[in-house]
Amino acid sequence: MIASPAGRTPGAQTGTTASSTWTLVAPAPVDDVPPGAPHGPQLVVRTVAIDDLPDTPTALVDRLPDTNALAWVRHGDGLVGWGEALRFETFGPGRFADADDAWRRVLDRAVVHDDVSLPGSGLVAFGSFAFDDVTPGDESEDPARASGVLIVPRVVVGRRGDRAWMTTISLVGDRSAPVGDELLSAYPHQPVINPGKVVLTDGAVGAADWPAVVAEGVARIQTGELEKVVLARDVVATAEHPLDTRHLLGRLASAYDACWAFSVDGMVGATPELLVRSEKGLVASRVLAGTIRREHGRGEGAAPAGDDADLLHAAQLARSSKDLEEHEFAVRSVAAALEPFCSSMNVPEAPFVLHLPNVMHLATDVTGVLTDQGATSGRRPPSSLSLAAALHPSAAVCGTPTNVARSLIREIEGLDRARYAGPVGWVGADGDGEWGIALRSAEISPRNQRHIRLFAGCGIVAASDPQAELAESEAKLEPMRYALGVPTPR
Repeated sequence: MIASPAGRTPGAQTGTTASSTWTLVAPAPVDDVPPGAPHGPQLVVRTVAIDDLPDTPTALVDRLPDTNALAWVRHGDGLVGWGEALRFETFGPGRFADADDAWRRVLDRAVVHDDVSLPGSGLVAFGSFAFDDVTPGDESEDPARASGVLIVPRVVVGRRGDRAWMTTISLVGDRSAPVGDELLSAYPHQPVINPGKVVLTDGAVGAADWPAVVAEGVARIQTGELEKVVLARDVVATAEHPLDTRHLLGRLASAYDACWAFSVDGMVGATPELLVRSEKGLVASRVLAGTIRREHGRGEGAAPAGDDADLLHAAQLARSSKDLEEHEFAVRSVAAALEPFCSSMNVPEAPFVLHLPNVMHLATDVTGVLTDQGATSGRRPPSSLSLAAALHPSAAVCGTPTNVARSLIREIEGLDRARYAGPVGWVGADGDGEWGIALRSAEISPRNQRHIRLFAGCGIVAASDPQAELAESEAKLEPMRYALGVPTPR
């Protein structure tokens, strides 16, 4: 069930803020709410340890029973979920604050029994949010769609190191819904569907025309209007069969296991960029900007690049003034956004080179210690979702200065980014969680499960070459091409 400003699902209980709605997936009433208790749904949550999860990169993905998958997986660790106990949809500039407020109201009434007590155990919600504040116009497939979504699953399976667990989530008053062990039999495992033959076509701006968009960005930078802008393009894929996110996730989690493979409400991908992790008072953000393509992609049927070639490319990237400049803008923007929340921070002076199967990136891990605001004010410390909101959009996905770059993107990009380059991840009951940037990603059409849009973006600075940026965007499309089984162009 989905709520929207235009109308709500008949019989569902809803709550509202100025711009957003939440919907109880179950239409039954919530019983026995004590007088004066916070308004909203009440959840009963049970987490128990499990010992039947194989130690493989795709073990979590393999547990997903059907195509409506929720996932956040890296190196075989992370979370997957299925079913919907609650769904929050948010709209416009208030999308983050509204979602965070709705989540806190649910936490106020949740009853949690957690026998594991690890990050990701207990009550969690998966989320995905649009890149921009502005609701798309007529060029959008669905102009009334939400700008953000938080989904509380019925079942979550997680792993961290050598420990694994299962969480079941029930809604008080939902007499018709299964509880406990009944939840597992309520979602029988369906066979994974291969997409079959996949055909790619140009998106909003064709590959032949996109270098002109980049050239316009370079020209505007050279006039001094801004220092950096990130420009994106999309490619449309049509599959022979309805797309199964488990198939895509399995291939991504296996071939790109150093990235965070994710799936939330049709947005799927493998991002190398961690926007923010909040865990027990510590905060971290992995900043990527500056890219060089490897000679050979990796994955099924692709030959890996040689060590000598990798070393040469890494050295070129580490010495590239253009890439170093682009990277510096991104690091500065993340450090400035995190600083108000931290009592101390560590910002490395120089980046390292991150090796991925298809590309190499300049990377910097910014870390900090959160200010103990809860102890001094009596309030909860900032949630990982509110930290993600403060960091978004960073210079890595927007540009510098932010407002000027965002305006230029709206003016010349010619693309509805939707949730591409927006925050995606999860938040827990204690506010901790992990949020990545939805890069190396694609969005399955809610209207036609055979259609999917693939996205790629490039950071543009004064020294950028339009044809080189087009080649870089092709390299960044490779993970989702591989997930779909489409051969890499040579």
